[in-house]
Amino acid sequence: MSASDQQFDLIIRNVRVEEGGDFVDIAVRGDRIAAIESRIRCDALSDVDGEGSFAFGGFVDTHIHLDKACILDRCAICQGTLAEAVQQTAKAKAGFEEADVYSRAARVVEKAVSHGTTRMRTFAEIDPRAGFRSFEAIKRVRRDYAFAVDIEICAFAQEGLTNEPQTYDMLDTALSDGADLVGGCSYTDPAPGRHIDMIFALASKHDVPADFHLDFSLDPDRTDLPKVIDATLRHGWQGRVSIGHVTNLSAMPPAQVLAIADNLATAGIAISVLPATDLFLMGRGHDSLVPRGVAPAHLLAGRGVVTSIATNNVLNPFTPYGDASLIRMANLYANVAQLSRDEDLALVFDMVSETAAGQLDGSSRLQAGVEATIVLLDSPGPCAAVREIARVIAGWKKGRKSFDNGRPVLHKAI
Repeated sequence: MSASDQQFDLIIRNVRVEEGGDFVDIAVRGDRIAAIESRIRCDALSDVDGEGSFAFGGFVDTHIHLDKACILDRCAICQGTLAEAVQQTAKAKAGFEEADVYSRAARVVEKAVSHGTTRMRTFAEIDPRAGFRSFEAIKRVRRDYAFAVDIEICAFAQEGLTNEPQTYDMLDTALSDGADLVGGCSYTDPAPGRHIDMIFALASKHDVPADFHLDFSLDPDRTDLPKVIDATLRHGWQGRVSIGHVTNLSAMPPAQVLAIADNLATAGIAISVLPATDLFLMGRGHDSLVPRGVAPAHLLAGRGVVTSIATNNVLNPFTPYGDASLIRMANLYANVAQLSRDEDLALVFDMVSETAAGQLDGSSRLQAGVEATIVLLDSPGPCAAVREIARVIAGWKKGRKSFDNGRPVLHKAI
């Protein structure tokens, strides 16, 4: 029986689902895509004209800090350095209350949803200063916004473990109480190798992935990456480890970067590149020809590394701007990396959509039988979307409309 002979709950008509593809209709029954065909001739409870837009499974943010977003009003930025950002945020989070974290996190999630994000991984700092207040708030956000976005929570040790052993026990508790994975930050720990081992011990105990903030400097010789690669292989955690930042890759010659990429691909370690934060914090010691400090994700992807481009921080000392728009972040990366070819821009789009979903052990590809999570972009395809920072029109989560930005209307003078 063809799709045209069936009854559907929703049909989104006249959209493209691939670059340069023909217009198709997407039919939805319940929470699943039932068919993607041209000119489906049947009625539906809801019939939407996509008007030539590009349809895809939504953006995926692999690395964001919802708990410490929107705190510029309680922090000072004098030097703009990583050390200052860590110090100022640590001071501020001691005063975080659950309601406060919820309000700020919800504000960012709502922006992300309106910008087409349908899945994200957020870090929640858990230590003696933050307690479990931020974690509890983020769990509430995850529940309250499940109608629009799937949120993974990473129980995160921002300020070390060996120097603060009680944090280990707190992470252990969080992993038994709703956290989806565990995160470490070896560059803030006086014993980075031991820190990495402790994170892997928790990941092994709870059988969850691990995600590390790593090598956040411009010194190629200052690296904890070999320790993470070794631990990944020893624990058999291939495909379950991610790293963020790794800004020192930007200070290495291409041949060295490619050799490291091969090691990452062998170990099945994914990387999130965070352009807004890394551009703001890196290179503060230079008064001319300031380094970009952004890891070359496209070179890593070319060697088989799972790569993504993500938000990281919004309106705090790590990144004093931002709106949780991943298409804007993709465009920013393309500018920084000086990319122009269609195939490169398509790769960049994948880093905020399909390959990013793969980093979170999922997929955003639209096809019959998958979850009906669909976002429309005012664009003919991914390349143009990155070039123009395409406007996000509307989205559906599991077949239910989750947001609608409408279309712009110009009121011309007569």
